[in-house]
Amino acid sequence: MSSTYGKNIKVTVFGESHAAAVGVTIEGLPAGVSVDAEGLQAFLDRRAPGRDRFSTARKESDTPEFLCGVKDGKTCGTPVTAIIRNSDQHSSDYASIADTPRPGHADYTAEIKYGGHQDKAGGGHFSGRLTAPLCIAGWLAMQVLKEQGIGVAGRVTAIGGATESEEAMLQAIDRAKADGDSVGGIVECVAEGVPAGLGDPMFDGMENRIAIAVFGIPAVKGVEFGEGFGAAALKGSENNDAFEIRDGKVCLKTNHCGGILGGITTGSPIVVRAAFKPTPSIAKEQETVNLKTMENCTISVPGRHDPCIARRAVPAVESAVAIAVLDALLEQGKYQAYNG
Repeated sequence: MSSTYGKNIKVTVFGESHAAAVGVTIEGLPAGVSVDAEGLQAFLDRRAPGRDRFSTARKESDTPEFLCGVKDGKTCGTPVTAIIRNSDQHSSDYASIADTPRPGHADYTAEIKYGGHQDKAGGGHFSGRLTAPLCIAGWLAMQVLKEQGIGVAGRVTAIGGATESEEAMLQAIDRAKADGDSVGGIVECVAEGVPAGLGDPMFDGMENRIAIAVFGIPAVKGVEFGEGFGAAALKGSENNDAFEIRDGKVCLKTNHCGGILGGITTGSPIVVRAAFKPTPSIAKEQETVNLKTMENCTISVPGRHDPCIARRAVPAVESAVAIAVLDALLEQGKYQAYNG
């Protein structure tokens, strides 16, 4: 199971939704990075469940515990391992559907891949719960990037097709929830201050690196940069970004490319959007099968689930982007050192 990302900074996420804890090990962080407990907790709280009526009723404090790699509030330069204990898991909710894969979930594919040995409760290692430790790594990566003048920030731009206002988006969630259903959404993330020259063609471009990290977030079904799929409807004269000299530097007059050309950063902000599918676990009855009896059946998923994943996914997307940018930045430092 590939749960490790990166070459220059390695992030390994571990645990399951209903295990004793979920956690992360981060290799390659510089020594002396400040670990502000309050700042980290505030970041994790943005992703944490049970904060309002638009998220799952599962309540977790999501308090990180650093087991190693941090001393006196700063990183030591050695691998950092942190865990978040699970305290409000209801595994009994899943006992009645253990043999009936939930439509839209990884239940069936995990069964085929691991022969029934996987942890099924709450989605196991496939759960969005695993984005909690990802956010620990992301927050630490953002502290390093901040020292280099790089900022990463995300926002929800659409929910259930609604884009005009936050109120319209929340209304879309309310309507789906009342109907025992769910809705998807789009999260946009922008990385500003990223220098030109990061990334490599063909298979290690900046889009590739970011997409791999973002697709590690459960429920992401699409990733685009700049104009993305919209560029297919434009003319070259509309989509191309003209160059100009500004304050003695080469700059782009527009940013339809999303800050990346040929897999290499341009110096303009990186703009990436992730499309999240509707939450698969819904109360509405759906058709499925019983893998034990090999018969058709229906299912209404019990338990506590978000009617929309996108809102709590914003810090997870920010984390994925930050980790990918830091990994490329560290590699570029080695490249520049080698080339004098």
